[in-house]
Amino acid sequence: MVQIEGIVPVVPTPFDDLGRIDEEGLRKLVDFCVDDGACAICLPAYVGEFYKLSDQERCDVVQIAVDQASGRIPVIGQANHPSSQVALNLAHRMEASGVSMISMAAPRIFALSEDDLLRYFRTVCQSIGAPLLIQDFNPGGATIGADFAKRLHADCPNFRYLKLEEPMMSAKVQRILEATGGEIGVLEGWGGLYMMELVPSGICGVMPGVPLLRVLNEVFWKTKQGEKEAAYPAYQSVLPFIVFTLEHLELYLHVEKRLLKAMGLISSAHVRDATIQLDPHTQAYAEWLIEKVLPLV
Repeated sequence: MVQIEGIVPVVPTPFDDLGRIDEEGLRKLVDFCVDDGACAICLPAYVGEFYKLSDQERCDVVQIAVDQASGRIPVIGQANHPSSQVALNLAHRMEASGVSMISMAAPRIFALSEDDLLRYFRTVCQSIGAPLLIQDFNPGGATIGADFAKRLHADCPNFRYLKLEEPMMSAKVQRILEATGGEIGVLEGWGGLYMMELVPSGICGVMPGVPLLRVLNEVFWKTKQGEKEAAYPAYQSVLPFIVFTLEHLELYLHVEKRLLKAMGLISSAHVRDATIQLDPHTQAYAEWLIEKVLPLV
């Protein structure tokens, strides 16, 4: 079974200027993640614009990533959908393509109780063979926690990881680890913004975007080894970029893709509609930040 420890980049979906999936660019991104020390990759998630992809396109990008990874790195296929049956169908198709793990985001279109979410994930988890990673991104309210993790893992041993993206969650990480006897690993998302405070609390990994992989890998391992003073300069060097991009998810997509294009990994920074348009001031600041981080990555 796949063991996650380290940086798991969430791979964007590259498009050409006409909005078609750029297979060559996607293959380059996979190779970059392998070469720069990722412990696994995940796609297509929010950063992969999964909500703008057809079901077939979601499966296509996963298949391309699995083929390009060719066993060099675990590929986590993200099968998000509010319907458990549709999500399960996507998960089965991704399992057939050879992924090492399935990831799913908690359905948050409407408010659901923890029991409702447990029923949803039990349906999926008991019907797949791969390990399951659950992402809970819920800016408007509470996220699932220790009791949920304990109850679901008791019924579904293949539920193994939980990705959370919220501030001040050190105590929550510790409660999850205690409640599950360390059987559920906790990963931090949100671009890696909270990683230095959470590594000492016991997170097993971080799920940021692709371009900052090398820098965040250094920060993670130095912090884990107790070398916070050594980790801080690298962390500080990319924090303004992270904070700026997290002001809006669609802004994140635009800026990350522009950086990846500047790195020569993708040929177009196209983001599918519906999306935002950057005003001249925002665009100028984005380009300035890209100039600052480009030598680092």
